[in-house]
Amino acid sequence: MSAHDVVITGIGLVSSLGEGTDAHWQKLTAANPAPVVDTERYPPYAIHPLPEIDWSLQIAKRGDQRQMETWQRLGTYAAGLALDDAGIKADEALCATMDMVVAAGGGERDEAVDSDILAASENRNDHDVLLNEKLTTELRPTLFLAQLSNLLAGNISIVHKVTGSSRTFMGEEGAGVSAVETAAARIRSGQSSHMLVGGAFQTEHPDMLLGYELGGYLHRGPWKPVWQRDGADGGGVVSGSGAAFLVLESREHAQKRGHHAYAQLGPVISGRARRSRENLADAISSLLDRTALPDGPLLAISGASGAHAATAAEKSALRRHEGLAVRGFGTLTGHLKEAQFPFAVALAALAIDRKAGLPPFDAMAEKPFAGAPRSVLATAIGYHYFEGMALIGALD
Repeated sequence: MSAHDVVITGIGLVSSLGEGTDAHWQKLTAANPAPVVDTERYPPYAIHPLPEIDWSLQIAKRGDQRQMETWQRLGTYAAGLALDDAGIKADEALCATMDMVVAAGGGERDEAVDSDILAASENRNDHDVLLNEKLTTELRPTLFLAQLSNLLAGNISIVHKVTGSSRTFMGEEGAGVSAVETAAARIRSGQSSHMLVGGAFQTEHPDMLLGYELGGYLHRGPWKPVWQRDGADGGGVVSGSGAAFLVLESREHAQKRGHHAYAQLGPVISGRARRSRENLADAISSLLDRTALPDGPLLAISGASGAHAATAAEKSALRRHEGLAVRGFGTLTGHLKEAQFPFAVALAALAIDRKAGLPPFDAMAEKPFAGAPRSVLATAIGYHYFEGMALIGALD
């Protein structure tokens, strides 16, 4: 035990299952957990959409709401939930000294302008001139600012007054892993006492789906759980909209202010296997060895995306550890990109705090887990690149 142990004191979650820890726990622990899937808007692709959200509950000013794209509102909202949960949001002194690490992608494109440019290009050969014309007449200057990945952190600072140091990582699941890894390292080293860390992804926008599909990653046809998409049409990924933010504190800092902690964040391990040259299953097994898993049955919250190669490799590696009872939460939430790893860590902490395992989300592929978990593994194996995992444990 150390004063610089990292503990999780706040959790903010939003997904197709709802918002907040209680709503998610109820849905995840139901007798037959069921996903919310929309197959109508973007055929032949399915998505997991956002629930109805009253943004004003966490973003009071309408002006602030209007100048944010949906993914920024989503992240700012979830960050507010985490700050409320940790009992920090109303404490100006704590917010002013709070550091932040955010995992974010780029902004949403202006579909109308893109369509206009493509339509005009069919009748003109001077495409360079055409682009310059449209850039100077159709795009608002503020649109370029809205595209910046660090605008999510900026909006959290403005709305919630979190004004310590700020870092933003880009790079899909890897961004989420690096964000949690960096935040934990800063607390363990004594550089920070309390940090806000997390990410958000809004998939309900054609250009977000296009990014997956250009690589051939999107699942086509009838929806299936993540572990059952191998061999189905398409690439296996069903994306979802959602966000996950965590408040991390040093044990000493949390104890001094007397706030409840969900769990302790143990080792956070990351890897960057060269998948064209290395065996990914072996690389994942190496990460598992470095995580120092405890003996006996262990609950594992997997961020498996459903992408055929990555998910098959993760399944193979996890099966080498007979005691693991794996839960692929992407079956219920969809793939949340930058938010995938923080979401996995959050669910692991909830299971420990509530002293209960999670039922199988796919009875054909996941085995039961009995008892109250003392440790839970969280993983995020990137659908294209980057691997990460963490061991979350009960407080000593």
